Amino acid sequence: MITNRLASPHPALWDRMSWLVNALLCSAVALFSYRYLASFGPLPSSIVGNAHFFPWLLIHAGAAATALLIAPLQFLKGLRSRRPTVHRWIGRVYAVGCMVGGVSGLVLAAGVTAGPVAGLGFGLLAVAWLSTTGLAWRAAVVRDFSAHRAWIVRSFALTFAAVTLRVYLAVSESQLLPIDADAAYIAISFLCWVPNLVVAEIMLRRGTPRAGRPAS
Repeated sequence: MITNRLASPHPALWDRMSWLVNALLCSAVALFSYRYLASFGPLPSSIVGNAHFFPWLLIHAGAAATALLIAPLQFLKGLRSRRPTVHRWIGRVYAVGCMVGGVSGLVLAAGVTAGPVAGLGFGLLAVAWLSTTGLAWRAAVVRDFSAHRAWIVRSFALTFAAVTLRVYLAVSESQLLPIDADAAYIAISFLCWVPNLVVAEIMLRRGTPRAGRPAS
């Protein structure tokens, strides 16, 4: 069959490489984001100009960066099976980070300088992030692990928006595309997370993700 020919001959190796790439990206963006807590380096004007910059950016950066940093660990099958207590505590820290990051993100979305459409995009991201993480947490509490895995995949896809956001911003700032910076920022407020969620849904419909394979 064509699908078999196109499939990777080493799916386990592909999963490990995919996990490693995602983990490195998450770590790099998370560690870079911690600079907001130390006021290290120049800050983007779009961030500094936010009407709710202080203290909400500091809260958001600390919580969201922590969630992003540890998120890939949840997809390690070995950790889940051999160290379930560690897995649960990582999940709790991740969920708290997402919740605090989501609430502070919602506040920041109301103060963006790019206008109400961009605010809507980031606001919907915050609501979706809070919802998927909350449902993942609830499913874990009631021990519905199948639902928990599905919701945590969706939650991670939205957490990974921190990475895709910076990719799109880098492309926009490079001026490689013939598009106004303000218009690009408005588009990015949706592009940084909607495609991630679509990819997560496609993966979930194809079957439960194999251990170690992140959603995005």
